[in-house]
Amino acid sequence: MVLLEDLHARPAGALVRAVARFHSTVEVVFGSKSANARSVLAVMALNATKGSTVLVRADGEDADEAADAVVSVLVD
Repeated sequence: MVLLEDLHARPAGALVRAVARFHSTVEVVFGSKSANARSVLAVMALNATKGSTVLVRADGEDADEAADAVVSVLVD
């Protein structure tokens, strides 16, 4: 997906809050870096900027819903 804004503190925090209600493991990948979507600092450390393409990986019982929640945060 292509980001609509930089992954600075506010959107990274929104992403972490969205993932918190799920049991699945969720990861955001940007270039050669990946981050646990439950860590604001890890997501911010990706240094993904507006217009960048990121990949969302989710694994677990509610993986589809968790990935959809992350996508909603990142593209809305």
